[in-house]
Amino acid sequence: MMWHGKTLSVVLPTYNEKDSIRACINQFFATGVVDEVIVCNNNAADGTSTEVAATAAREVFEERQGYGWSLRKAMQEASGDLIVLCEPDGTFEPLDIFKLLAYAQDFDVVFGSRTNSQMIWTGANMGWFLKWGNWAVAKYMEFLFNSNSFTDVGCTMRLIGRPVLEAITPHFTIGDSYFGPEVMMLCLWSGARCIEIPVNYRERVGESMVTGDLYKALRLGTQMIGLITTFRVMTWFGMGPRTLRGVFNGQTRVNETHLKNMPPSSSE
Repeated sequence: MMWHGKTLSVVLPTYNEKDSIRACINQFFATGVVDEVIVCNNNAADGTSTEVAATAAREVFEERQGYGWSLRKAMQEASGDLIVLCEPDGTFEPLDIFKLLAYAQDFDVVFGSRTNSQMIWTGANMGWFLKWGNWAVAKYMEFLFNSNSFTDVGCTMRLIGRPVLEAITPHFTIGDSYFGPEVMMLCLWSGARCIEIPVNYRERVGESMVTGDLYKALRLGTQMIGLITTFRVMTWFGMGPRTLRGVFNGQTRVNETHLKNMPPSSSE
């Protein structure tokens, strides 16, 4: 299939998505641009494997319980040049993959955001606390790293190019629900070209382990702030992932359109 000569993998962590995962997988394949879907069964609900087996996805297993562990395992198993992360709970729109891909030509990493009011569907679990909590933590990260604009640190749907993924993977430390901000910070620290775009956010099928509970959501937000603060302080004192700093310098890919418009060299 490929997208502009690049293969595309979708990775899905699953724990309590038995009733929605088959439709999600099939919708991704129906886009016509997805080469493989990797599902990481993270001690998932009974019947999940049966649902996955009815699709063209490949199922892998991770016994260590946690959102981060599950995504890390799925990404490790993915073979694509471009890797799209998502959740199979019905909240994300598989067709939004084209939005991510539209920016993949010019950016190494494309983060999704669920906090744009026009993209939040009726019934979605994005009340004022979650919306503005994600916004505030994202702005805190943006301020500390002097980065481009961010409005959401908890959105799973994002695209990462293979070179960036291979560079940041050795520096993963989080296996729990606040793995998302660590990925964002490592991408920024590497010098990769990053952008955030709004994606659709719908009502969930089934119950969330974290964001459905206000106390758990507050605890998660506190963990994210602690992680971001610790990471940034460590980098200030030279204790961060030194081998990763500025490895890309924003020059991982030359714009192909620019190349086509360049005059031939004198050696041709």
